[in-house]
Amino acid sequence: MTEFENLYNQYFREVYLFVLTLCRNEKVAEEITQETFFKALKSIDKFNGHCNVNVWLCQIAKNTYFTYFNKQKRYDTKEIEVSTEENLIETLILNKEETFRIHKVLHSLDEPYKEVFTLRIFGELSFKQISKLFEKTESWARVTFYRGKQKIQDVLREE
Repeated sequence: MTEFENLYNQYFREVYLFVLTLCRNEKVAEEITQETFFKALKSIDKFNGHCNVNVWLCQIAKNTYFTYFNKQKRYDTKEIEVSTEENLIETLILNKEETFRIHKVLHSLDEPYKEVFTLRIFGELSFKQISKLFEKTESWARVTFYRGKQKIQDVLREE
């Protein structure tokens, strides 16, 4: 087996489950995951090792999904159907009109929730990077992000 085959076998399920949480569609998740590994194979020489391989693969998967989603949005004029409460924020951000609503709510959010949410979603920083910025633990960054996200979702539901 080649190194890439080992990489594929080791991380396929993790990347697939990550994409599945984004799209909530098994067929699309499988397609995006396959595309992710194809892109990773083409650009494996660019992987510099500054992050874990699974993080690198999930970043490729996320970008691949957003590209796919934007292409689908051009062809699909129906309203985005949100399948779960957990993905509400991520789905709304993909819709530019809804992004303004989120920014408005985000603007009224208390610190550190506002900054952690902004760094995570718009700055695309990892929880590890956020934790270093605040000189806190990764768990603190995750919990703070989650709580901020919940606060935003609560306000959006009230509107």
